[in-house]
Amino acid sequence: MARYLLTRAWQSALTLLLSTIVVFVGVRALPGDPALALAGEDRSPEALEAIRRHYGLDQPLPVQFAQYVERMAQGDFGVSIRTGTPVSSMLTTALPVTVELSILAILLATVLGVGAGVLAAVRRGRPAEWLANGLALIGLSVPHFWLGLLAILYLSVATGLFPASGFVPFLDDPVDNLHHLVLPAVILGTGLAAIIMRQTRSAMLDSLSSDYVRTAKAKGLRPRAVITRHALRNSLIVVVTVVGLQLGGLISGAVVTEQIFGLPGFGKMTIDAVFQRDYPVIQAVVLLTAAAYIVINFLVDLLYSVIDPRIRVTGEPA
Repeated sequence: MARYLLTRAWQSALTLLLSTIVVFVGVRALPGDPALALAGEDRSPEALEAIRRHYGLDQPLPVQFAQYVERMAQGDFGVSIRTGTPVSSMLTTALPVTVELSILAILLATVLGVGAGVLAAVRRGRPAEWLANGLALIGLSVPHFWLGLLAILYLSVATGLFPASGFVPFLDDPVDNLHHLVLPAVILGTGLAAIIMRQTRSAMLDSLSSDYVRTAKAKGLRPRAVITRHALRNSLIVVVTVVGLQLGGLISGAVVTEQIFGLPGFGKMTIDAVFQRDYPVIQAVVLLTAAAYIVINFLVDLLYSVIDPRIRVTGEPA
């Protein structure tokens, strides 16, 4: 196991380094000059040169990259070009909002998706399966922005059940915090719940037709025990894989939901940084997202052996 952990750590570090290079070069390939945006109306050559010199934009790319990696290793992601605020403090403010929203969306999607998928597989060919498949198709087809606008219109404006926008930190008021995040989490988790439902149904159908399930039934086990202990547990490998990949995607992909509900999270900060050509913020956002994917994939691989003891930590069957 120690050898496997060292190998994965080396691979993760290499992946993160390559991601850093790609992000650093790609951000500077974006059209537009941040010095022009910072100069405002005073776009004289002297002012532009002073701005580039102050932020190190006049240095060759290898020098800029070396300086950036050195600062990043010390936990310094630089200073926002537009606001002059340290990027690390901006991340500290925005990231908890998106992480909490993503975790709530994942929990809701997992509960609904796994439950509907198991029900559709057990009740195959019956109205329950048709209903689950229909709801999954709607969840995959309806865009988040349209569903979010409808939710605000009917559940916030018309009935006042949920706030239409805003955010309250969890430590300030946990109840009000959940009250503001439940509706965005439901909207964000609809598509994921549909994906989990389809994957769970497919995996459950394979498990229910396998030899070990037939043997369990022949031994006289109750149907509930056969479904939960045998069929569902062996189907969770697919579910864990989907949830792990989607969690990293939600952290970086909650842009539309946060914009609609006015949440001061990761996605809104990313959009603002892209429009303002704020290189340090864009780099920090993308690198943090890449790091989240790497860590989550590593944890998913370790979780495989917990769910199914036949799978070694190396990822090979025992």
